[in-house]
Amino acid sequence: MHIEQLVTMANDIAAFFHGASDPDVAARDVANHLRRNWDPRMRKQIIEYCSAGGTGLSDLARAGVDLLASAPSAAPASGELSG
Repeated sequence: MHIEQLVTMANDIAAFFHGASDPDVAARDVANHLRRNWDPRMRKQIIEYCSAGGTGLSDLARAGVDLLASAPSAAPASGELSG
């Protein structure tokens, strides 16, 4: 998938969760959404893009991707198939 599409999607997700009373909660919600709903290849792409500067990502989207990147990758998210 083109990174521009992933950036737009991540920003849209962040905008949805922006109303959370606490920015830390909103960032965790973004990370959880990406973990549960994005294909592993999409997650890898957005993490790499964010690590390289993440131009175009909102602050909240960037915070969520950073949390996603720092989470242990050994345990699959609920509902994610392993193997």
